Amino acid sequence: MTGTSFKPLVTHHLSGHALLAQPAPDKPVSPSSPALDVMTDFLLTRPVTIAPDASLFAANEAMIARGVRMLFVTEGDRLLGIISTQDTLGERPMQLRHQGKGSVFDLTVADLMHPLSTLEVLSLAEVRHAHVGDLVATLKRLGRQHVLVSDGAAGQPLAIRGMFSATQIGRQLGAPVETFELPHTFAQIEAALAG
Repeated sequence: MTGTSFKPLVTHHLSGHALLAQPAPDKPVSPSSPALDVMTDFLLTRPVTIAPDASLFAANEAMIARGVRMLFVTEGDRLLGIISTQDTLGERPMQLRHQGKGSVFDLTVADLMHPLSTLEVLSLAEVRHAHVGDLVATLKRLGRQHVLVSDGAAGQPLAIRGMFSATQIGRQLGAPVETFELPHTFAQIEAALAG
């Protein structure tokens, strides 16, 4: 910075009253709206991450603090997988406990995360031509609350560019998006518990 001359900016006093700037409300969409209207773009919004050795308590606290239901599990700049509230607050911690993996308090994010190799992702090139209704159908087929979007040039490492969330899509559609079918009969509940 030597040799460069900097000068202070001009300030002014507020007169009357002022409003606090707020982010724009979510854009309302319909099933035929472009899919990009409901994508969380990581070039604009920083994803929330957690380390694989973090406790489940820490993962839940991070999700609550940031107002999200999914975290990206990372080690340095490398993406290892994802973990969601479905994983940390659902049946999986108890199932692992019963399999002899220790107490629920001993489990870490790595014990419950979905590794990158198990995740199905959408390509940004395909998403650019899709509609919101196509995404809802995709989330229902996958039975998941989230789906990731990849982007990358040939010969380059794959980058996760963004994601779709059933909760976010539902908010913008003005109606909840259910991505899994709830069991209605005792036989269906028994089958779900056995699986």
